[in-house]
Parts: sequence; structure tokens; C-alpha cells
Amino acid sequence: MENGFPIFMLIFAGAILLYAALMAITKDYKMLPFRARVSVKPKNPEKYMIQLAKIVVLVAVMIAAGAVIALWNAAAGAVVMVIGVVATLWCGTKMIKKVEE
Repeated sequence: MENGFPIFMLIFAGAILLYAALMAITKDYKMLPFRARVSVKPKNPEKYMIQLAKIVVLVAVMIAAGAVIALWNAAAGAVVMVIGVVATLWCGTKMIKKVEE
């Protein structure tokens, strides 16, 4: 069971991808948790949800990439996962600002 964590992370990435697909298809602003809806009031909620879905997909892809690499080397997979998610979130803040303008 030495590959339990990478397999769990692949399942987790799949669940995140499913959530992002639901966000992109429905474009329903109420799919966000209540605390997120209260703190963010976008001018165009549909465009906001599409951009947010893109960011969530990128995060899920980084988690999946780290999990696949962790099947061979756990330390390298962890590094790829952490750096990838941080870089994606940083780029995501730039992407979401374009929607709010």
C-alpha cells in the first residue's frame, strides 16, 4: 500500500474536476460556499463562474500531475504538487481580476 496517497490524490483531483465541470456547465453562483458568496460580489456571475472553473481545473491538473509523479518518487511528486498549486493559484488571481474589471 505504498502508493495509497498518490491514488487518493488522483481520486481527489477527479472529484475537483467534476466540481469544476458542474460549475462551468451550470454557471450557478450559488454553487460556491456561502462564505465565498458573501465576500465576493461579481458584476457578471456567469463569467465569474466560468473563470473560476478554469482555475479549479488547473489546480486539479496540478494535483493529478503531482500524484502521477508521486507514484515513482514521493518527494518529487510532493514538490511538483505544492509548486504547481501555488503557481496556479497565483496565476488564478490574475485571471479572476480580468473578470472583475
